[in-house]
Amino acid sequence: MDRTDSPTVVVLGSVNMDLVTTTARRPAPGETVLGSGFATVPGGKGANQAIAAARSGARVRFLGAIGDDAFGAQLMATLSGAGVEVTLLRKVDGASGIASIVIDSVGENSIIVVAGANGRVLELTAAELAAIADADILLCQLEIPIDTVLVAARHARASGTVVALNPSPVAPLPSELWAAVDLAIVNSLESEQYSAELAQVSHVVRTLGADGAAYHGADGTELTVAGLDIDVVDTTGAGDAFTGALAATWNQGPTTALNWANTAGALATTRLGASSSIPGSAQIAAALRPG
Repeated sequence: MDRTDSPTVVVLGSVNMDLVTTTARRPAPGETVLGSGFATVPGGKGANQAIAAARSGARVRFLGAIGDDAFGAQLMATLSGAGVEVTLLRKVDGASGIASIVIDSVGENSIIVVAGANGRVLELTAAELAAIADADILLCQLEIPIDTVLVAARHARASGTVVALNPSPVAPLPSELWAAVDLAIVNSLESEQYSAELAQVSHVVRTLGADGAAYHGADGTELTVAGLDIDVVDTTGAGDAFTGALAATWNQGPTTALNWANTAGALATTRLGASSSIPGSAQIAAALRPG
């Protein structure tokens, strides 16, 4: 995917260090089980989506915050190394965000997120607002304060920047935020929780896990793509890989973007970890070729 054919994407969101434990099965409440492996993997929904967009060829700027701990330095290096511009990434006193992830033998996961520095993104600077106004797409999630997401979305809408929202994790959202959203990317749970709100969004993309993905446009356009027949290792970050890839190709139209994102999300399940599993444009393009 040539970057000249892709939009400039500003991602406003979280960046975490994922603490990943693998085990035969996830423990029941009060139960202790033995794990089979452990790894620290850079993640966070915002960072994962930024890396996915960059690996799909977009020009990506990241807005968010890291702590002044060792994790923070690793997280910045990971974003930068993936081609994401981090000149506006804040460094604050204290701990970076973390996510504790348990993955079972069939690749399903349970996740606990501790916001850390992500919870301190309480306002937007003039430079951050300018970056949003200059972008083609603003991509947001809900792992930073919602009031900040609302300010960014309103500013993007007023500036002619497409507002893409992945409303995860599920939380009550103000109607003013939904009114600013052009494109919503949701999974089955989010689609159910926000069914009334999604009715007012011009473009809605639903991820369907192993069954692929679907698109609904306000003009009545309906599209579906089937899932890929692959061996799943870990579903962590697959939705983020999908969302970032979708943002990177959205300017090419829903059909192209949906197929590209669906393939990116599926390929991300074939490797362990979140950011470490996100495929590049060459791998996605190869998987899309007939035969």
